[in-house]
Amino acid sequence: MKKIINTSKAPKALGPYSQGVEVKGTLYISGQVPINPETGKMVEGGIKEQTEQSLKNIGAILEEAGYTFDDVVKSTVLLSNMDNFAVMNEVYASFYTEKQPARAAFAVKTLPVNALVEIETIAVR
Repeated sequence: MKKIINTSKAPKALGPYSQGVEVKGTLYISGQVPINPETGKMVEGGIKEQTEQSLKNIGAILEEAGYTFDDVVKSTVLLSNMDNFAVMNEVYASFYTEKQPARAAFAVKTLPVNALVEIETIAVR
């Protein structure tokens, strides 16, 4: 049985999908772009600010479902440009100080709302 996870502390889905779905102790979080849920707009700044907001959005969904960043087992980071990898990595490391999950990171042509980064996550209890 799947449970749909939604919180007002993360941006609403930009399409026909859920913020998160939990199935048998595994939480699948849809890709989070750097939209501030309070304003509904992309955060100002560059890759640092955008990565931080994307991870804050993930944190809000994790919290709503009763998980933490320690429960994350896999992340996929999509970047608009691999030149942003080093800065994204520094911000990412500040959220995963221990028990770092497996991760893939790669560049794509274009991201929703012309974001510089999008991050999807899987967490397990």
